[in-house]
Amino acid sequence: MREFFTHERFGRPQVLAAFLLLAFMGQCFWLLLGHAQRETVDSAQLFRVEEGLLQWRGESIAGTASTNRIESGTFPPSEIEQNEGYDPNHSPLWYLLASAPLLGWHPPDVNTPLYWGWLERLPYIVFGVLLGASVWYVARRLYGNAGGYIALTLYCFSPAILRGSTLWATEPEMAAAWGTFGAIFTAIAVAHTLYAPREVVVWNWRRILLLGLSLALAVGCQFSLIVMVPLALAFMLYVAPTRRKAAVVIWLAACIVALLLLFAAYGFSFEWFWQGIRHAHFFQITRQAFAAKWSYQRMLGQIGQAGPVLLITLPAALIVYFGWQRSRYFGNTGPLMVAVLFLILGLGMPHYPGAGFLLMAVPFLFVFVAGIAADLLETRQRGAVMACIWGLLMANALWNLMELARVGRG
Repeated sequence: MREFFTHERFGRPQVLAAFLLLAFMGQCFWLLLGHAQRETVDSAQLFRVEEGLLQWRGESIAGTASTNRIESGTFPPSEIEQNEGYDPNHSPLWYLLASAPLLGWHPPDVNTPLYWGWLERLPYIVFGVLLGASVWYVARRLYGNAGGYIALTLYCFSPAILRGSTLWATEPEMAAAWGTFGAIFTAIAVAHTLYAPREVVVWNWRRILLLGLSLALAVGCQFSLIVMVPLALAFMLYVAPTRRKAAVVIWLAACIVALLLLFAAYGFSFEWFWQGIRHAHFFQITRQAFAAKWSYQRMLGQIGQAGPVLLITLPAALIVYFGWQRSRYFGNTGPLMVAVLFLILGLGMPHYPGAGFLLMAVPFLFVFVAGIAADLLETRQRGAVMACIWGLLMANALWNLMELARVGRG
């Protein structure tokens, strides 16, 4: 413990980041309390939890045709009924995470709003905090303390992130978002360690497990995020061009870990695992969506929900990035490329998976904006830049808190 609580590992930056994350949790619980007071359980919410509980009890495999839904009394959404009883977008892992807090809890009335408002949402608040900590850690490692604070402040006062962490009129996507973010930056971190003169595969076993867990969370909670598997390899090969064989070996090891975790989510049943994968919808891109005006309006709306300040800072960051050669380095380009890819996929998928991709892009946009801001803080105009940045961040936080207060009053 003494080695952990050192100035290098736990100093002022970590304390400030912890306070921001506590503020994030406070907003989540405030929003969740206001939601729980008025909430009625909808059918999709009830189905998600009951499917998971049935698997936890060993009675079936969630999201597959193994469940006798007539006897269990659950009513699946239409996309599952039309897909021979299989969830086309999620593995059983999605259901297991949703129902885990309800294990062993037998309330007198399962339709009590407070019961659903707190217990079911706790895992996603945890994933929201973990994603926030990851955003801060990555941004700080890339851009220094200033970049970490900017990225985390944007994150902690983002309406889209708060909604995703409390399931306010949205699907449970925070586990997939954390897995996606972790998969990209763990792959980059692993590739960087390949330059060390060590037995890389054995030495990287922790990062291999983390990368495998990230991929399993991403793909298991949204099948269309299978795109993360080749994307992680592409980043590893780019970062370590002289150690590509070692990168491929580590990537394969992480994929095996992810595959084993997903196989475990199917109860180690090859039959149900195969049928679940066979009925999965990995890519549902429609060309017509790229020509539809409302697709771009939806994307802009999602960016605005990520934080009104992003509608100002993101265009400004893009102008700086393309107009200032110094800012065009891998630390800024990597997050921007991933965010653009997700925005394109979100445009091409106008229905549920597309909304998930738009949410996945948000943390990468925060990191990109923080990187550009950190670069500007190193110029001679540091004072003016600092005033603009913190003015915008404070205004965004104040606006978000005012909206939360309005929601709390109903």
